[in-house]
Amino acid sequence: MTHQLHPGLGSALVLGLCLGAAGCARRPAGTPSASPVAVDVSCPVEREITDYAQFTGRVQAVESVQVQARVTGYLMKVLFKEGSLVRKDDILFEIDSRFYKAQLERDEAQLKQYEAKLQQNENDLARAKMTLKRSAISQSDYDAALANRDMALANVAAAEASIKASMLNVKFCTVRSPIDGRTSNYAKTVGNLVAQDQTLLTSVVSIDPAYVYFDVDELTIQRVRQSNRGGKFQSRDQTAWPVSLGLGSEEGFPHRGTINFEDNQVNAKTGTLRVRGVFPNRDEALSPGYFARVRLPIGLPHQGLLVSDRTLDNDQGQRIVYVVNDENKVVQRPVRAGALHDGLRAIEDGLSPGERVIVNGLLLVRPGATVEPTLVEMPAFKANRQKPGAANQMAATGASKPVP
Repeated sequence: MTHQLHPGLGSALVLGLCLGAAGCARRPAGTPSASPVAVDVSCPVEREITDYAQFTGRVQAVESVQVQARVTGYLMKVLFKEGSLVRKDDILFEIDSRFYKAQLERDEAQLKQYEAKLQQNENDLARAKMTLKRSAISQSDYDAALANRDMALANVAAAEASIKASMLNVKFCTVRSPIDGRTSNYAKTVGNLVAQDQTLLTSVVSIDPAYVYFDVDELTIQRVRQSNRGGKFQSRDQTAWPVSLGLGSEEGFPHRGTINFEDNQVNAKTGTLRVRGVFPNRDEALSPGYFARVRLPIGLPHQGLLVSDRTLDNDQGQRIVYVVNDENKVVQRPVRAGALHDGLRAIEDGLSPGERVIVNGLLLVRPGATVEPTLVEMPAFKANRQKPGAANQMAATGASKPVP
């Protein structure tokens, strides 16, 4: 049996259900505003900087001599320690000189013989000259006496030259160091036969100063020469051009020297120019053959703005930093970054002195967001200032001190 509701009653029931649902529904609560994000900000470091280019090179000795025997004979003595420091003219080896001393004595005796003959010919010539005046001898006899005297003079000169050669041979039996430097090992030991101008005895390389050769790319060469032509700084021919060097085990570039040679043409195969620097080496820190990092100034000192690398971000290939403005809002700023200077990155364009750059909290901010900034010192700059010996290292490398 089917029951049907009264049309009026059904409408009232539907209306009541709607009102009940509306009465039970809660009003949406208002969303609380997000609190500002706390970030650390730093002002760019203002200081005088110099643009540099870095290269790799090799240390070489200024002088390197292979010591060879200059006479033939048996080696009698070795008078130095392998790998030791020697001074110029220090005795290194002694070769048996008895044969050469005997030659010298023979030549000296020969000289006396020729001198006696010369005296006899001088007397004969004097008598011939007197008798020729009295027409007691013919002209041909006088000419013969004169020729004998001249031959005796020549024999004396030849004997004197032989003595000089024999004295040199005796002198060459004592092998001396041709330069100041450090010796290599013995190539020959006592008792061995050494041949003139053939047998290598040892080698000596100079210590102080030292050369460093490195290759500079042609773009850097063109940039430097354009600056020379523009009068921004003087060329190597006009002034000592500074260069700094660091070894593989060293931090920074503690060794300072000057450029004293550049090749006369660019290598067409590599597009580089061979350049040489000379460095003091009193402590023997630079040994021939060492690998070296070379830093070359390519511009004049100028004022720059420096920031930590941690402040830099990328936006579709563009380097950016986040700056907090006067209203404590984040502003995205595109910049042009330069080279590193003592751990800080130079900003060549896009940033002004005194602006507040976010150094911590970059992942929590977005452009236009309000932040709560805390001013701190630029991180890398602070680390450099607190690092022991940092000031000495900056002075050694020619870097400028920060502006207070």
